[in-house]
Amino acid sequence: MVPEKLINFRVYQDGDDLLGISDVTLPKLDSITETVKGAGVAGEIDDPTIGHFGSMELELNWRSLVKSNIVLAKPTGVHLDLRGACQGHDSAKNVLKTMPVKIVVEGTPKSTDLGKLDMGATTDTKNTIEVTYIKITVDGEPVLEIDKFNYICVIDGVDYMADIRDALGL
Repeated sequence: MVPEKLINFRVYQDGDDLLGISDVTLPKLDSITETVKGAGVAGEIDDPTIGHFGSMELELNWRSLVKSNIVLAKPTGVHLDLRGACQGHDSAKNVLKTMPVKIVVEGTPKSTDLGKLDMGATTDTKNTIEVTYIKITVDGEPVLEIDKFNYICVIDGVDYMADIRDALGL
């Protein structure tokens, strides 16, 4: 299967309330690092801390100012499901196939840009969510799960924080 593109997707709140169709910028996974230098190292190494990531932001860009944009500004937890359909090419059968993609995100509203008012134009309203939990499933297979509060970092089926949870007595 050769992955080609995202056909389309939708944004849901709390699993089933359609918020609308939006452009989404997914979080960047930046490991927290510490510079290691000294005897035994020829120079410096920015060494990642296992399973620890810096701030992860999700941005939702809306075409118009509607109630759901304002609801996402409430200072409470947010649970969003981003459900999409990806297109791939099955080269063995020479057919196009559709693969489901689901991204579950939990976090707290960080900012709301209400946008602009201009006749006959989009408002470009934007919500930014500070992500504390993310799980990505591709074609029914979980490929990433990060839960900052519960010390979970699973990538491609490997739980990189299991030993850390054990060491902390969790």
